[in-house]
This record gives sequence, C-alpha cells and structure tokens, in this order.
Amino acid sequence: MNSQSQHDMEVKADEAIDAINKKAGRNMPQAVGTAVALIAVILLCLWISPVLFVALVVVFMILALWELRVDLAVINLHIPLVTLWICSTITLCAVYFFPRHVVAMAVCICFSLVAVAISATLQLWHGKRIEKQLDRKMQTAPGTVDRRGESHSRLTQVAVAMFTVLYIPLLASCIIMPLTFNDHYFAHAILVVFMPALSDTGGLFAGMMFGKHKLSPRISPKKSVEGLLGSILFAVAGAYVVFACTYDAALWATRWWVPLLLGIIIGIVGTYGDLCASMLKRDMGIKDMGHLLKGHGGILDRVDSILMCAPFVCVLLWATGL
Repeated sequence: MNSQSQHDMEVKADEAIDAINKKAGRNMPQAVGTAVALIAVILLCLWISPVLFVALVVVFMILALWELRVDLAVINLHIPLVTLWICSTITLCAVYFFPRHVVAMAVCICFSLVAVAISATLQLWHGKRIEKQLDRKMQTAPGTVDRRGESHSRLTQVAVAMFTVLYIPLLASCIIMPLTFNDHYFAHAILVVFMPALSDTGGLFAGMMFGKHKLSPRISPKKSVEGLLGSILFAVAGAYVVFACTYDAALWATRWWVPLLLGIIIGIVGTYGDLCASMLKRDMGIKDMGHLLKGHGGILDRVDSILMCAPFVCVLLWATGL
C-alpha cells in the first residue's frame, strides 16, 4: 500500500470519527477510554471489598460537590463546600456501617441540612480561591457565560445549599444502602451503578442510529423518543443478565418480573435525570459540569442518572426482598 492510499484511509477514518463525535455530542474515543477505566476501577473495588467501594463513592461525591461549587459560583451562588464535604462523608459512612441504615441516613441528612443552612447563612466560603477556580473554568470551558455580577438574597444561598444536600448526599446514600441487603452486594452495586450507565449507552446508540422524534428539543436537542426506548431496552436486558447470574431458579419463579420493571424504571428515570441536569446546565449557562472525566465532562455529568435512579432501585430491591 502506497503512502497516498494510506493517507486517504487515515483521512476517511478521521472524518468518520468526527461524524460520530458530532452526532453523539462528545469525543467518543475519549469517552470509551474513560468508561473502560472507570468500570475497571469500580469492579476492582467491589472485588476487593464493599468498604473500598463505599470509599470510592465518597471520593466521587466529594469531587462532584467541588464541581458543583464552581458551577454555581459562575452565577454568584455559593455553597459551603467544607461543611458539605464533612456532612456527606459522615452520612455515607454511617449509612453503611451503622446497623440501622435508614435511621442513620435520616439522622445524618437532617443534621446536614441544619449544618449547611447555618454555614450558608454565615457565608463560610473562601473568596480568593473560588475566584481563581472560576477564572480557570472560563478559560477551559468556551461558551460559559460569566454571571458573577448577579445578586442573590441570603435566603436563596441557603436554599441552594440545602438543595445540594438533598441532591448529592441523600441520593448517594441510596447507592450505598443496597450493599447492606442480604448477601448480594456485588449484584446490587452493579444494578445501581452500571445499569443507568448501560441505559445511557443504549439511549446514545439508539438515538444516533434511529433518533427522529425529539424528546425535549428545548432542554436537550440530542434526546429522542427512539433513544428513550433504546435506554429502556438496554436496561431491561442488562437487569435480566445480572439477575440470571445472581439468583437461583426458585427465586426466578416468583421474581421474574423484577428485572423488567427495574429496566423500565431505570430507562425512564435515568433519561429524566439527564434532562434535569441539562436544564440545570442551561440555566447556569454552562456546557459541562466539569472536565475531570475526558469525553464525559465532569463527575456530575456521569453520575446524574445514577443518582436519580438509585432511590428507585434501592426501594424496589428492598420491597421485593432481593
């Protein structure tokens, strides 16, 4: 093969990748590489110990809070980061280690709401450091609208800080909770973490290949009805695979409908979570929550659907005795 033919093939390959990236709305080679690395890290933690997986969730939530703090500061809304870090870490650890898991979650979330409200009222944040982080975001995220000059009441600042408690520590507790159900912590973690991600993947490919009918063009132009159906199909198939590899035939006779219901819930709620995150980003005038995950944006861009699905998966597994 001569050099000209090889060059033509490389050009065609680059054009094909560019077309895929444009249709997907992300850098697919980077996204795939990051996804493989994340899957490997999560599975390794689960294989070694569920405690290590809990620690990984804590680290991810700490990073997510840091991203959210910078994003909210773009529109001059500030959350007490250190207080949220401490409260989130205590909450997630207590949910796993305290014998009465639901009580631990309820008490810690109530305490967190009070502590965060007080911190937000006192405006406990570091101005110079956040300004440097904001300047860096403006440089690394083209299209981000600088709205630091907007004015908000102290009540609004407190409300946003308390909403953050309900959005991240509370929902993340539902990722930890299923680890304490019976002896199937590995399967439960797979269902909570990987099924929403698999649903996202199914929606992405179904939308790219068949997407014609827009689901919500004003909020997210890339979302389609066909993508939603693909999300549900992939989630249902994935749930059946996990159940087939985990539970015995006797349980299947009475619980065959659970993977079907679980997949439908994950497909719908996960898509709704993506739309909520897109609406939040649109209101703040940013494209991605962060840049920590190449091809995916920030931590919150990756875990928004997982956080939204976690309470539903948790309740369904508990209610069905799985």
